[in-house]
Amino acid sequence: MSRLAVFDCDGTLVDSGASICAAMAQGFAACGLPAPTTLATRSIIGLSLPQAIARLLPEGEPATHALLIEAYKASFFAARQQGELHEPLYEGIADAIAELEARGWLLGVATGKSDRGLNAILEAHGLHPRFVTLQTADRHPSKPHPSMLHQAMADAGAAPETTAMIGDTSYDMEMAKAAGAAAIGVAWGYHSADLLREAGADAVADRASDLVALLEALP
Repeated sequence: MSRLAVFDCDGTLVDSGASICAAMAQGFAACGLPAPTTLATRSIIGLSLPQAIARLLPEGEPATHALLIEAYKASFFAARQQGELHEPLYEGIADAIAELEARGWLLGVATGKSDRGLNAILEAHGLHPRFVTLQTADRHPSKPHPSMLHQAMADAGAAPETTAMIGDTSYDMEMAKAAGAAAIGVAWGYHSADLLREAGADAVADRASDLVALLEALP
């Protein structure tokens, strides 16, 4: 049975928090609304956009949420087109991916981003060929629903007991547990290590260089 390591994107592979927070603030401003705090926006990174907006403005009407979604998308797309997005890989991630691949792991991504957003990041960093399965919000319910992991396992020919989800948020850990997969948290993203453990993380990596050892130690 194939061994499959599925990575979250924002906060796990790349540090996109500043760009997401800026686009969210601009989207709210375009709709005449006060911007959410940086802390609030960072807390919802990882959710699909409709769920994220609903959490940031729970009192909003559906029509307002729809306007905010489109305003955020427009702001983020404009920043990408103008070369203003800052989405660097975290230190050591590229090496960890290469080492896992060399050890026979199949690799995937499960993210609340769109296909377009994920593909842009993977192409920019030359990582697209590394991954055998890419699951996004375009085709699945928001995390922590396990749909993304179920499809990733089907694509890779992996079973829950040979699959690990690697992510920086409680949503990733909860999704892993819902799918019966191992849950590996990372401490460099947008939720604290304590929150990851509370959400069911089997282990938390302090550095990307820790990931290979943690995955190889799984039962």
